[in-house]
Amino acid sequence: MRRLSSFQGTNILRDSFLRKIDYLRISVTDRCNLRCRYCMPEAGVPSVGHGGILSYEELYRVARVSVELGVRKIRLTGGEPLVRKGLIDFIASLAQLPQQPELTLTTNGLLLAENAVALKQAGLSRINISLDSLQPERFKEISRRAGLEQVLAGLEAADAVGLAPIKINMVPILGVNEDEIADFARLTFENPWQVRFIEFMPVSSGLDYTPDQLYPAARIQADLQQVAELNEEERPGILGPARIYRLQGAAGTIGIIPAVSEHFCRECNRLRLTADGYLRPCLLSPDEIDLRTILRSGVDDEGLAALLEKSVAAKPKQHQLEESSVGGRRMQGIGG
Repeated sequence: MRRLSSFQGTNILRDSFLRKIDYLRISVTDRCNLRCRYCMPEAGVPSVGHGGILSYEELYRVARVSVELGVRKIRLTGGEPLVRKGLIDFIASLAQLPQQPELTLTTNGLLLAENAVALKQAGLSRINISLDSLQPERFKEISRRAGLEQVLAGLEAADAVGLAPIKINMVPILGVNEDEIADFARLTFENPWQVRFIEFMPVSSGLDYTPDQLYPAARIQADLQQVAELNEEERPGILGPARIYRLQGAAGTIGIIPAVSEHFCRECNRLRLTADGYLRPCLLSPDEIDLRTILRSGVDDEGLAALLEKSVAAKPKQHQLEESSVGGRRMQGIGG
């Protein structure tokens, strides 16, 4: 494989709206060991199969060319990324890239306790844990699986090995778990974590929760102000869609992501690669580029770089969630 010869360590990808694109989310699998009601039907969804997903070698090549173009952060997602064998070795290979991108992972936490040490040793920087209830029975109701104790053990294990700062992603849904916002927020008083509240995104039909169960960012913020004084914080490092706050006297921080009620698109800095090899410039747009076919047809690095740049150029100014869909995909098929 020919490597790009122009990389000098200062490359910057910008879209047509002058946003710097320096963040690549890679879904390593469409499989998951939960069946969350806002993500999948109870029976699950058909997998694309072993031959349908990109190999680690193919994923590595896309990652390598991306960082040569200016990507500085790579997040591994799923489905549930920890269910795919070989993930630790893949992370270790990414950690050897000379540009040393920040490597992060989003997980539901069920397999985290047994993998936390190996993830840290492989070179993972930090971790996001998706968790929507601190009540065992409600956790089971939302995810259709038991396992809250395993997730909490995984959270403790990740904290112990220094996969920090840990972020906990909670999706408040009206009539389901919005009454736990205060309980999640109180976790930040004793722990230097970031608890993030993400507005429910009804990206596909046929699920148990509906768009009218959106719990908007304004109501989330109002609930938090009942816990303690809420102060906005500066956002260091690579910016993202979250507004960052700190409750008075808390060790950790609060993030609020107004994914639907307010466009966060002006701050979007990311591309997404699905497990089956499609490059998406926008989470909430059906537009995507088939990289799998192109990779397997023998494209060289310059050709691959051109496709990545084409995807960046195709990023829309903002999502159109109210008028469009995500092209028949469910969230587990995109990588979030």
